[in-house]
Amino acid sequence: MGKPTPAPLRERDITRHIAREYYKEFDQLIESDVIIVGAGPSGLICAHDLAAMGFRTLLIEQNLALGGGFWSGGYLMNKATICEPANEILEEVGVPCKKIKECEGMYMVDPPHATGALIAAAYKAGAKIMNLTRVLDLILRNDGLLEGVVVNNTTAEMAGHDLIHVDPIALESKIVVDATGHDAIVVELLHKRNLYNKIPGNGAMWVARSEEEIMDRTGEVYPNCFVIGLAVAAVYGTPRMGPAFGSMLLSGRYGAELITKKLKQGS
Repeated sequence: MGKPTPAPLRERDITRHIAREYYKEFDQLIESDVIIVGAGPSGLICAHDLAAMGFRTLLIEQNLALGGGFWSGGYLMNKATICEPANEILEEVGVPCKKIKECEGMYMVDPPHATGALIAAAYKAGAKIMNLTRVLDLILRNDGLLEGVVVNNTTAEMAGHDLIHVDPIALESKIVVDATGHDAIVVELLHKRNLYNKIPGNGAMWVARSEEEIMDRTGEVYPNCFVIGLAVAAVYGTPRMGPAFGSMLLSGRYGAELITKKLKQGS
């Protein structure tokens, strides 16, 4: 095609249209059907499925990069294991899964490929994403009715209130999903408000039991609050699973099914 010529964009126009498009979209994020906190594999597939169903879905991530711990496998080796049938979810979004013949039910994937594909799939389905955004508190009305989250810019929170005192803002939703992994931030905030028991944190590693328990316990832990993925283990004190990501994906998809049922019942 020969040497391409870049269009001569003006600096003022770049700034103007970044701001214009950002705030136009931001206005639509203030009220959602579902807010998912945590953009790891469980949060990403949950967001994909809910958005694909037509629900207004907002995914909040405190870090700059989405993907949680799925960018690498264990010990910085960028290979990760997926248990059957979670391979079907990744194959659905275009990620090759290598079957390990020596281990029944095990597949191997390249985490950067898988993570990038999950992010792209969530966007393509219509999910909206706010990164560098930290959840600090909850919107609670009428004796504990959960109706959204309170957030601030992560960098402002990292600087500390002594240096940068910036008030947070509120985002409303019908459902809040805790997909924050080990920290179980949303449920921890419920505990802080004396609305939930103290969170034990996940137990020692036992992969098979961990993945089984996560699927058994994925669901609504408090009215309008669902837990998925590794946050389930943190909330219930069940084992951790290390660099095995199958139940993360399966829990995210199953959580989306349960949330869909609840939203349809309430409509």
